[in-house]
Amino acid sequence: MAADEVAPPGVDISTPSIARVYDFMVGGKDNFEVDRLVARRALEIAPDGLEAGRACRALLRRAVRYLAAEAGIRQFLDIGSGLPTETNVHQVAHQVDPAARVVYVDNDPSVLVHGHALLAGDGTTALIEADIRSPETILEHPVVREKLDFTQPIGLLLFSVLHHLNDGEDPGGVAATLRDALPAGSHLAITHFWDPAEEHPETSSRVVEAERVFNESLGTGRWRRRAEIEAFVGDFELIEPGLVPLAEWRPDGEAVAEQKETYYTMLAGVARKR
Repeated sequence: MAADEVAPPGVDISTPSIARVYDFMVGGKDNFEVDRLVARRALEIAPDGLEAGRACRALLRRAVRYLAAEAGIRQFLDIGSGLPTETNVHQVAHQVDPAARVVYVDNDPSVLVHGHALLAGDGTTALIEADIRSPETILEHPVVREKLDFTQPIGLLLFSVLHHLNDGEDPGGVAATLRDALPAGSHLAITHFWDPAEEHPETSSRVVEAERVFNESLGTGRWRRRAEIEAFVGDFELIEPGLVPLAEWRPDGEAVAEQKETYYTMLAGVARKR
């Protein structure tokens, strides 16, 4: 830990944080040396990891814009929202409808400190402290029930969060509980670490090493196979083009991240509840 680094009250910088490692990867400034050490280890395996971070944020913008502008979604539940960046869900949604409502959910103290500061005075948007491992707590939270109308379609955002649930933590059950609570017409948007297995065997061998590094450094991180990720969507109908690498989900002409090693290590998709 750098001697001159000072953290906000309640933020532990003696151990790395998933949210802060991601923050570094997407070009943020709310991270510390302990987080950057983990990120650098990951970059030794995937030197284009920063480009992967850019691709994740670009995918978020495209998916939320699709949900708001084309699917007509006006309320969003973003679980595992992470640290605020230059483009957040509510900012993208508000470009379509300034009245769109967003509830962010995270359990990282760093996220809570910075998120509450960003959202101060914004009546359409809220941030709550909760853990995806207890989905009922999220669904029953008074702020969630105040901000979101569960009789109208909701956009459930599970960006880069389910792959931080180990198999023994029942990620399938968590996803099903969240899906089941949504009314018809709701959508699920997901990104997830992907082990491409026989589709791209050379990449598959690298993600095994990446998984080892993440689990040694952060205690979490699962690169799952396509069928496992598809299962999180349940009986929702996948919107074209289905589950695809980040850059292939409805490209919109924005500058494309120059992914190479990481291109086939994440899948993204949006699905609709009939």
